[in-house]
Amino acid sequence: MGDDVPLGALLGLLMFLLLLSAAFSGSETALMSLNRYQLRHKARQGHRGARLAERLLQRPDRVIGLILLGNNLVNFSAASLVAVIALKLGGEPAVALGAVALTLIVLIFSEATPKTSAALNPERWAFPAALIYYPLLKIAYPIVWLINACSNGVLFLFGVRTDDAELDSLTRDELRTLVHEAGSRISSRYQQMLISILDLEKVTVDDVMVPHNEIIGIDLNDDPQEVEKVIDASQHTRLPVYRDTIDNVLGVLHLRKLANLAKQSFDADDLEKLLEEPYFVPEGTPLSTQLVQFQRRRLRIALVVDEYGDIQGICTLEDILEEIVGEFTTDPSDEDDEIVRDSANTWLVDGTANIRELNRTQQWTLPTGGPKTINGLIVERLETIPEPTTCLKINGYPIEIVATDDNRIRTVRIGSRVAEVAVES
Repeated sequence: MGDDVPLGALLGLLMFLLLLSAAFSGSETALMSLNRYQLRHKARQGHRGARLAERLLQRPDRVIGLILLGNNLVNFSAASLVAVIALKLGGEPAVALGAVALTLIVLIFSEATPKTSAALNPERWAFPAALIYYPLLKIAYPIVWLINACSNGVLFLFGVRTDDAELDSLTRDELRTLVHEAGSRISSRYQQMLISILDLEKVTVDDVMVPHNEIIGIDLNDDPQEVEKVIDASQHTRLPVYRDTIDNVLGVLHLRKLANLAKQSFDADDLEKLLEEPYFVPEGTPLSTQLVQFQRRRLRIALVVDEYGDIQGICTLEDILEEIVGEFTTDPSDEDDEIVRDSANTWLVDGTANIRELNRTQQWTLPTGGPKTINGLIVERLETIPEPTTCLKINGYPIEIVATDDNRIRTVRIGSRVAEVAVES
């Protein structure tokens, strides 16, 4: 029969089969290389090729079976055709040479080249292919089903279950990597906000609360004039109200409610009637959980207590939002009091400065897993309150004690990080 077909027609048919083989190979690589989340986004936008590709990839074994069926059928047909052409051109000795030539041509033009192109531009290959494969799969479904049944049976013998694949789930760390790799598609500010949201479960109310000794509130045992000064100087709209000490808290006062109270009369009994019930949360509560609780209870302030019920500090909705978007209501004078540049490479830092805030504002990497303040970090490392001029190194940062009290470190000098990381870190 080959003698009746012109050689040109046989060569043309061979070229067509090689192109089909390249199309099968490239589309297979493209479909498997598609970013599932970009694919889902385009499918939701109404892209027809993306919708069909998404449906095909819901059962990748079926589309792979279809492609392999077509690709092998084409390649075997091409091999038979080359044998016929070789016999016409040079007889039986040319058949072996034709097999070698076909192998090289298939590897270069029907495998390596299209697969490389498809891996670099998967959507350009996959979406047009999906328009063809989707109806073709319905036509050839009985054959494909038989192929899949046999291949899945072999996989089952080796302990592989096709239903165990979880292609659509991402861990938190994988999401962080996606955000980092977004590059210029997402501004650095928005990237930081997204990462901060993902890290909310790692941060607790202890990390962002105003500590016990820094709580500003109203003592009902103070003179009315003192109470008025506290209210006038307050930068917050809600203040805790207590008697003698913050541990004896009575409630929270919303300063807006003072509008109906005579300005010159801050009677303790009148103030006590305006108080809202205090809301207590245990230390160690993740910020993600506390944010939900604030939303459900329609509250903005919580008192953080330890296992004995003693108040450790105050956490507000504003504190949690600042963990996501950064500082936006901090008094500049307060920030200047905590850290002051001493020289080109050193800073004077208040002992009560929060380590997380220092890391954020100064781009430092001081450890945050233990104490929350510089004073606590140094005392934990040295296991004593050091004398002035004492020096140590933490995470590669040289630290010098500048001033201390009987019970705490007042001021330290922190230098730029050195190349070697100290043993203490």
